[in-house]
Amino acid sequence: MNPPRVRLGDLSVGFVHSLADAVHSLGHDPLPMLEQFGLDTARLAEAGARLSIPRYMRLGHAAIQLTHTPGLGLRMGQLSRLSQAGLAGITAAQAPTVREAARTLIRFQALYGSNYRGQSSFHEDSDGAWLRFYSISPYNDYNRFVVDSILAGWLHQLSTLAGTQLMAERIEIEFDAPDYAAEYVPLSQHPVSFAASVNQLRLSQPSLGLRNPDHVPSTWRHLLQLCETELEQLTRTRSLRERITQLLGPLLNGGREPDLEEVAARLKLPTWTLRRKLAEEGTRFRAILNDTRRDLAMTYIRDTELAFGEIAYLLGFASAEAFQRAFKRWNGQTPGEFRRSQRHSA
Repeated sequence: MNPPRVRLGDLSVGFVHSLADAVHSLGHDPLPMLEQFGLDTARLAEAGARLSIPRYMRLGHAAIQLTHTPGLGLRMGQLSRLSQAGLAGITAAQAPTVREAARTLIRFQALYGSNYRGQSSFHEDSDGAWLRFYSISPYNDYNRFVVDSILAGWLHQLSTLAGTQLMAERIEIEFDAPDYAAEYVPLSQHPVSFAASVNQLRLSQPSLGLRNPDHVPSTWRHLLQLCETELEQLTRTRSLRERITQLLGPLLNGGREPDLEEVAARLKLPTWTLRRKLAEEGTRFRAILNDTRRDLAMTYIRDTELAFGEIAYLLGFASAEAFQRAFKRWNGQTPGEFRRSQRHSA
């Protein structure tokens, strides 16, 4: 059988540096752990090197176990640097203001990380702006640190750019308050809202308007052009099928499945036009939905420790039983049989 075509996503190995720095700051040598994950010095120095999302989550979990520090993600964020986000980070470091730096980090996120679950976003109003990180629920010991490191990282990196310590007006986090909840206190003017509907932090208009003393307009414009070119190259060659597959990830969640009308609206196409274009590519929406679910299911079962009920939720099935039936129909094996076969062949 062919391996799954849909990947959960990957990110720049630059993010490994903040994790290694956090481990080192707690009195541990990160190098043996990194080498166990195939991340030696040569690998970390490769231009454009990426790390799969499942491997990154297992690495973070291993680092938390090594340091006995559940809040390691917060320390990672506080030790992170804009340059670890590659070209997008270097460009953000030349932005004229905190506002433009935040916009740049989020707009060009695809250059340093991709996750089928979605993309971060920036929402400004007259009083300030929300910097929103997409949902990666359900949460467990392998992924809470990701949310912590992103939100704390945004605050620290923008503070470094402005040359002054920024505090969020508010922080909202999807998972329940962890045992280390007190460690969030320095990040926000108000107590963090846990079990929220989104992951996001809010900056005030005065904070957004803080200027970057290192800003050079001509350098900033040149770097922006390079980012735009790279982003265009990433997206230019995608077929309609690939674009739909990318859209389905964030829409597949919580016991519901997206329909053709919803996807057509996201693509800004009439439903009949989308149906016709898919027919011209020799496929149908239902086939793409089933293939995406099957390939993601195989990837989740093989590459993560998620329970089958959690995978069913992520793939939009109404119940774990419905997912188990569909998987047996697709693969001729139950999810449990498939996971065991992958463990034995690893």
